[in-house]
Amino acid sequence: MKWVYIIAGISLYVKMLVIPNPAPDLSISIVESIVQDSGVPNAVSAIIFRNRLYDTIFEVVVFTIAILGASFLLANERPSCIIYQFTDQPSIVLARLGATIAALVGIELAIRGHLSPGGGFAAGVAGGTAIGLVAISSSSQWMQAIYKRWHAATWEKVSVLIFTVLAVITLVGLELPHGELGALVSGGVIPILNILVAVKVALGSWAVILVFIRYRGLL
Repeated sequence: MKWVYIIAGISLYVKMLVIPNPAPDLSISIVESIVQDSGVPNAVSAIIFRNRLYDTIFEVVVFTIAILGASFLLANERPSCIIYQFTDQPSIVLARLGATIAALVGIELAIRGHLSPGGGFAAGVAGGTAIGLVAISSSSQWMQAIYKRWHAATWEKVSVLIFTVLAVITLVGLELPHGELGALVSGGVIPILNILVAVKVALGSWAVILVFIRYRGLL
C-alpha cells in the first residue's frame, strides 16, 4: 500500500509539471469584481466579511472558545501573589502613551477598515494591545473593577450574538444598500461587522489579560 501512495504522489507531481492548468480568461480582474459586488474598496474586508463569511463566523466562535478555555483551565489554580508591573514613572508614561496611540489606531481601523488596509481583527488586536499596556502600568484591582463596571464580559457576548445574527442574514441573501463606493457609510453590513469583530477581539483580549495577571502574575 505504501508503494501505491508513492506512485500516486509522483504521478500527481508529474501531472502538475507537464500539464499545467490553463489560465482563466477573465474580462475583468478578480479584485475589481469583488469590489463591485461588495461596494467597498478594501477587497480583503470584502472577502472576509462577504465572500468567505461562513469561515469568518467560525473564526469568531473559535476565538470565543479560546477565551473560555483560558478561564476554565486556570480556574482551579491559586491566584499569583506577585504581579509584575512597571514601577518606574518613565516606563509608565511611555506605556500609557503607547496605549493611547494603539487605541486611536484601533478605532480608526474599525471605522475605516472597509475603505483602507485594516479591519475588525486588526482593530481588535490594536485595542487589546492598548489594554495590555494599561494593564502592565496600572493596578490589577483597578483593571478588574473597570472590567466589571462597564460589563465588558456582557458586551463581548452581545457582540458575538449580533455578529452571528447579521452574518446569517447576509448568508441568506439579505443585504443593506451598498451606498457610494469609497464613502464612510458604504458597503452594506461590512462596516458593522468590522466594528463588532473589533469589539469582540478587544474585549476578549481584556478578559484573557486579566486571567493571566491573576493566575500568572504577568502577561
